[in-house]
Amino acid sequence: MRSSNPVFSRRGFSRDNGYAQFNAQPQAGGPAVGTAQGNPYAQAPAGNPYAQNPYAQQDVQYGAPQAPVSAGRMTMDDVVLRTGTTLGILVVTAALAWAFLPVDEANIGKSYGIAIGAALIAMVLGFVQAFKRKASPPIILAYAALEGVFLGVVSNIVDTFIAPGAAMQAVLGTMAVFVAVLVAYKAGWIRVNRRFYGFVMAAAMGFVLLMAVNLLFAVFGGGDGLGFRSGGLGILFGIIGILLGACFLALDFKQVEDGIAYGAPKEEAWLAAFGLTMTLVWIYLEFLRLISILQGND
Repeated sequence: MRSSNPVFSRRGFSRDNGYAQFNAQPQAGGPAVGTAQGNPYAQAPAGNPYAQNPYAQQDVQYGAPQAPVSAGRMTMDDVVLRTGTTLGILVVTAALAWAFLPVDEANIGKSYGIAIGAALIAMVLGFVQAFKRKASPPIILAYAALEGVFLGVVSNIVDTFIAPGAAMQAVLGTMAVFVAVLVAYKAGWIRVNRRFYGFVMAAAMGFVLLMAVNLLFAVFGGGDGLGFRSGGLGILFGIIGILLGACFLALDFKQVEDGIAYGAPKEEAWLAAFGLTMTLVWIYLEFLRLISILQGND
C-alpha cells in the first residue's frame, strides 16, 4: 500500500514492495506468507530498499513475521520516542513564537510575515525529506521547529483577535481525535483495507483541490473566495477536514504497525514521527479554523 503520507510512500512500510494485500495480516495464526512476497524487509524483490535486512525473519509455521529483538530493528518505543521528540520541539518553538513574536497592531504584520516564511521553509523541508531515500533527523527536527513558529503565531492571532481560548480548545480536540482513533484502530473498529485507503485518498484529493480553488478566488477576487472557509460551508468543510485527518491517522497507524511487524530498520522511526507530526498539524489547524468560525458567528 502506498501511504497516505508522502514520507512513507517511498518506503517498504507495506506488503509486497509497496502494494497492498490488506487481507494478509501480520499476526500469529494467520495464513502463511512467503518471505519474498510477504515481508518487504526480508528477501524481497529488487525494488525493495530493505531487501537485505538481516533483522526480519519469517515464521512459516504461523505465518507471522518474527524478528529478533535487536538494536537495528524499529520498535514501538522508538516510534514513541521520536514522535515525542519531534512534537516536543514543535510545541517549544510554538510557545517561543507566541511569547516573543507579538501580534499587537504595531507588530502583527512583521510577526505574520515571519510565520509565513517559516511555513514555506517547513514545506520545502517536508518535500525534501519526502523524496529522500533515508530519514534525516536534522531535516525532520528543523521542519518541526519551523512548523512550530508558524503555529505559534497563527494560534496567537486567532486567540487574540478572533476566538479567545481557541488554541487550547484546538489542542484538546487534536488530542481527543488522536486517542479516539488509536483506541478504535487497536480495537479493530477501523479496518484499514484497500477500499478504506482508496476512499480516503480520493476524498483528500477532492478536499485539497477545493481548498486550492477557494484560495485562488480569495487571492484574486478578494473576500472569502467561494466561501468554503467561512460561514456554514466553512463549518462543514472544517468537520470534513478533521474527519480526513482522523482517517490519515488510521493509515499512519497501519504503516507503523506494518513497519514494526516486518522488521523495518530503526531509523524508520524518524519517518513515522514525521508522518504522525504532519497529520497532527493538519488536525490542529482544522480545529483552529473550525473554532474560529464557530466563535466568530456568535
